[in-house]
Amino acid sequence: MDAVTERRSIRKYKEMPLDKEKIDKIIRAALLAPSAKNRQPWKFIIYQGEAKKRLVAAMENGLDREKKGITDLPGFAYGLPDAYNTLKIMKEVPVLVAVLNTNGGTFYKEIGVEQRIVESCDSLSIGAAVENMLLRATELSVGSLWIANTCFAYNELVQEIGTGDQLTGVVALGYADEAPVPRPRKAWDDVVEYRS
Repeated sequence: MDAVTERRSIRKYKEMPLDKEKIDKIIRAALLAPSAKNRQPWKFIIYQGEAKKRLVAAMENGLDREKKGITDLPGFAYGLPDAYNTLKIMKEVPVLVAVLNTNGGTFYKEIGVEQRIVESCDSLSIGAAVENMLLRATELSVGSLWIANTCFAYNELVQEIGTGDQLTGVVALGYADEAPVPRPRKAWDDVVEYRS
């Protein structure tokens, strides 16, 4: 429970590299997550150095395209300022981990009900893997941030990654340069209900 209660979403990072041993331990934790039908539908690509700069440039290109009104997400324009803040974080952090759903494809293709169920279950499985990463990072005194704003630059990012797999998001990893207080949580009675 210590890691669960101490985990924070970190948005400011120190200019310090993260050693491979810690990265490997964080990824190993992800691989131990439960998955629907044991499909283990995940792949993790670790970006550092010049490769990270290219990934961030792809993110920036996508955001700039959206800002110009050439949009894949017409109803999401309100989220662009936050996405640009995410871009700033991605530039600062030493490590980015692209999280792929190896059973999923682009979000822009219609799929049938059965495939939607599989995709939903695989998304839950990947969520469990990401949570394992965040908790293990906390145990190792590594800051982390689960990034979903990649949706604004989805096509640019998958092209840079060179994949037909579904990009579900990115995890930022590095040493925290802030100590955020816990975020407010909904009241117990609003989210928990017992039935007998």
